[in-house]
Amino acid sequence: MGFEGEVWRLMRQDKLLGEITIDEADFPWLNGRFLPTRAFAEVKPWFDASLALMEAEEYERFDDSYDRIAGALSLVAPSGPVAEFLLHIDDGHAWFRWSDEPFDGS
Repeated sequence: MGFEGEVWRLMRQDKLLGEITIDEADFPWLNGRFLPTRAFAEVKPWFDASLALMEAEEYERFDDSYDRIAGALSLVAPSGPVAEFLLHIDDGHAWFRWSDEPFDGS
């Protein structure tokens, strides 16, 4: 599919939080190995909380929790930053979907 082997970066302003090396593309999701930097520790609890809410099927609370991630972080494809993304990180594994346009036309 063309994504495998690519390296995507998770950023907080100019600070690199980690890199995702894509090892599987299952449209619309990309999956890969997540290699965090030390700076990722600052936001790891955000990902832990949002994943726990998603797994508990508490979707309204998940949306509120994920807004913090989407508002403060950016995901950068090899070609540059994406407009919007939904990213999950758990134990060195990341899976996400992204768009060059905002989701839901927002």
